[in-house]
Amino acid sequence: MSEPLPETPDARLRTPSNLRLRIVASIAMIATALVALAVGGVLFWLLAVIAALFMMAEWADLAGVGAREKRIAQFALSVPLALMAPASLLIEVHDFFTLGLLAGAAFFVVIVTGGRQLAAGILYCGLPVLALVVMRRQEEGIVYATWALALVWATDIGAFFAGRTIGGPKLAPRISPAKTWSGLIGGILLATALAVAMHAYYGLPLRLVVATPLLAILAQVGDLFESAIKRRAGVKDSGHTLPGHGGVLDRLDGVVPVAPVAALLVMLPLLLA
Repeated sequence: MSEPLPETPDARLRTPSNLRLRIVASIAMIATALVALAVGGVLFWLLAVIAALFMMAEWADLAGVGAREKRIAQFALSVPLALMAPASLLIEVHDFFTLGLLAGAAFFVVIVTGGRQLAAGILYCGLPVLALVVMRRQEEGIVYATWALALVWATDIGAFFAGRTIGGPKLAPRISPAKTWSGLIGGILLATALAVAMHAYYGLPLRLVVATPLLAILAQVGDLFESAIKRRAGVKDSGHTLPGHGGVLDRLDGVVPVAPVAALLVMLPLLLA
């Protein structure tokens, strides 16, 4: 294993032009996600699938595998992703079957390639897609799925601006030197404020509002986890797909742990019934 590279600040990331690029790209990505959420159905599923396959490719690169192993992982992931399509409901494919198929795909990858980290990427990239698709399919699905995604966006935005404005003690200096405790608190506060507003205006259930601060912390844990994976791989970004943001994994690392937990909270009344 190679020695982790020190994560030194890059002056280019602090220039006004780069900040403007990041803001414009963020607005474009959020707008695209919101349109897909509003339309739902095939469009939302297709956007999630494209994101998952990009994530799988970047995860494979971080795992240090070759092109053949990367393609095997993407093909294995594409099978459960296909069963998440709205058309699969016509043949009554149960979500638990799709969940089992995700585990089966991961088992297939580890048997064929011998890469345990690569196989873990099947679950890492596939579970959040399944969670978001399940939430969006509910009667108030647009509210649930928007909440799950928007709380991650709010956490990132709040953490970014609070960290830059207030600064202070570092959150995890050995993993991500730029993150601060003030940023974490700012992210939690903004995400919670968003959830309260959605409760007031869109009827977001109170249990989801109460859970939002914990999910905001979980989003930051997901961010730190991906930072640790990148440091182990000796890279700063998971890819170069998104202008000013790096790879798709870099933007969705908080969604990965949040979406499955959010889906469980959304489905809890049905599971307990």
